[in-house]
Amino acid sequence: MGYVTDCVSQVVLRPVLAADERSFLRLARESRDLHDPWVRLPSTSKSFATYLSRSERGVAACMVVCLKNQGDIVGMVNVNGIVRDPYQRGILGFAVFLPYIGRGYMSAGVSLAIHHAFTNLDLHRLEADIQPQNAASLRLVRRLGFRKEGLSPGFIKIAGCWRDHERWAITKDMELPAVPQG
Repeated sequence: MGYVTDCVSQVVLRPVLAADERSFLRLARESRDLHDPWVRLPSTSKSFATYLSRSERGVAACMVVCLKNQGDIVGMVNVNGIVRDPYQRGILGFAVFLPYIGRGYMSAGVSLAIHHAFTNLDLHRLEADIQPQNAASLRLVRRLGFRKEGLSPGFIKIAGCWRDHERWAITKDMELPAVPQG
């Protein structure tokens, strides 16, 4: 995957690189309270290496959302659990880093990731599993056209606790969020 750019919002979506480790880990540590209890991001060199290897094995596409001009990493987007024929699906995960919250960068980045998943990864379906109390993530997937498909009690274990998750999905044949042209 090369760079995918949203010219209007000034963000770029690109694969996470080994060279991102220092910045990524610093931002993840600084944003830990923001992400708790929604998601756990890599916090050590070892966990970052494991994270990076998921893309290399083809079971995930791990990407970062960056400011187009400055190159600052503002968040991360993953397409996890990629399953091929007959499913052609992946599970979307995303998180903004604290200094960049509320600026619309993640809406643009996730929109770019959706288009990347359907165009470059040739997926048919993206799913997003979100805890019901995570209002910001729920607003984001609604805004981008995902449909709610149900609630799964005790669905994902995060920080030692089995947590309920709403299941949301978007498919290639649905109305997709626009990718601004610049």
